[in-house]
Amino acid sequence: MSPRPVSSFGRARPAVRQDSANAVPGLARIAGVQMASGPYVEANLNEARRLIAMAVAQGAKLVALPEYFAIMGMKDHDKVKVREEPGTGPIQQFLSQTAKKHKIWLVGGSVPMASDNPDKVRNTTLVYDDKGKLAASYDKIHLFGFAMGKEQYSEERTIVPGKEVKVIDSPFGRIGLSICYDLRFPELYRAMKDVDIILVPSAFTETTGKAHWETLIRARAIENLAYVLAPAQGGYHLNGRETHGDSMIVDPWGVVLDRLPRGSGVVVAGINPEYLGRLRKGLPALSHRTLHHI
Repeated sequence: MSPRPVSSFGRARPAVRQDSANAVPGLARIAGVQMASGPYVEANLNEARRLIAMAVAQGAKLVALPEYFAIMGMKDHDKVKVREEPGTGPIQQFLSQTAKKHKIWLVGGSVPMASDNPDKVRNTTLVYDDKGKLAASYDKIHLFGFAMGKEQYSEERTIVPGKEVKVIDSPFGRIGLSICYDLRFPELYRAMKDVDIILVPSAFTETTGKAHWETLIRARAIENLAYVLAPAQGGYHLNGRETHGDSMIVDPWGVVLDRLPRGSGVVVAGINPEYLGRLRKGLPALSHRTLHHI
């Protein structure tokens, strides 16, 4: 874990507070896993297993995997071939058993779940509690579409969009669920009401990530006065895709507590509910909103 918050240029930035979550021992620790997943589910699950254990060894009690952690196929339709029905399948079994084994809350950044359309899946975040029971699921609402030069992406070809905003209560506070492209739509996070942690498992492209990733992550933290846990795909994939990485944990003041620019690994940081409460009391911006009353 980085000893001091750092900017996107790699230079140390002075922290704005003396009692950040990282500086207070004994508080809950959360972690994000960064991967460069490939087309083989079993190999990806083995890598996720190794990295989750690494996070647990650093004291993490909430661990989140990135979007598409179980498969980044050679073709978009490959994820449809490994789709799972609710409650059954190797990916869900892995998540449940791993959460129970380590006694952690485990977030499967996204899992290809069966939909009513046999040619499409739901891109679903699954959250398991420390007993291995499913605590929540969220279907990605906003589907990524991008066309610039040789880069062409259209998630709507293989994914059915979700329709429901999801917030869950946990031992770590209220958690708002989102996935990757959702990050560009701040109204989603306003609809979550007050949340303590925002989850954003992602697979940002290098092109869009280099331009916007950190700015969007820190903006969501600042405007919602919430911690943001953003585990990402980061590196080169067998299908030729390059993802941005830069998994990070950001505090409610917008300070990057830990980050991993590229490659497989974990980011870990402490969260401090008391600090969060003081920030919201000192800067009650959430209660100063007026447009939603008009």
